[in-house]
Amino acid sequence: MTAAPLHFRNERLMLDPAGAAFWPARRILIVADLHLEKSSAAALRGHLVPPFDTRATLEKLNRLIRRYRPAKVIALGDSFHDRDGAARLSEADQVKLAAMTREAHFIWITGNHDPVPSGLTGETAAEYREGPFIFRHQAQDRLGPRDIEISGHFHPKASIETKAKRVSRACFVADAARLILPAFGSFTGGLDVRDPAIAKLFPRGLRVFLLGQDQLFSFALGQLGRMAEVA
Repeated sequence: MTAAPLHFRNERLMLDPAGAAFWPARRILIVADLHLEKSSAAALRGHLVPPFDTRATLEKLNRLIRRYRPAKVIALGDSFHDRDGAARLSEADQVKLAAMTREAHFIWITGNHDPVPSGLTGETAAEYREGPFIFRHQAQDRLGPRDIEISGHFHPKASIETKAKRVSRACFVADAARLILPAFGSFTGGLDVRDPAIAKLFPRGLRVFLLGQDQLFSFALGQLGRMAEVA
């Protein structure tokens, strides 16, 4: 996979096609909205869905930890789909998650679905600051003049028209002061970046990094919905 660089002042983040960001200077891996145990929550409401989303999400996260060898992993909230999600983890998934938390220091940002359950190894916070970045679950309408915000929550997606078909995929959204990550979970929906809930956060325009199989495809907002060359 080919990660794409994104610069904020003097800091460089690498955006990974798997839907995570990596900060090489601090060896920090950033993911958002894992929504672990979403399928089991749906099953409790009588919906018949395959119960493999947590396993797939943890396996994807484990691959990134092995690739980047981070010192820290910041999970930007909604790591579990509901407050009882951790209690529904299978024994195998508990073992897998525990192994990852031994390889890196996890910082669990609280979201609107979880609070993060007790018993998880790592640090829990409503928001977290390091260097020029502030990490939180949901983007705030107003930022301080020197703040650079990294968040999740919205599960952003975007659509483009290729010569063959219309393509709709999860994406990163960014400008000079914000980065919104796509949902990392394997069983998650999405909100179009042109929806007012997202668009209002980027009054001067935004840039989209569409997730491809092995690389990212970058577009300005005005290019979305138009003909584009995409592999």
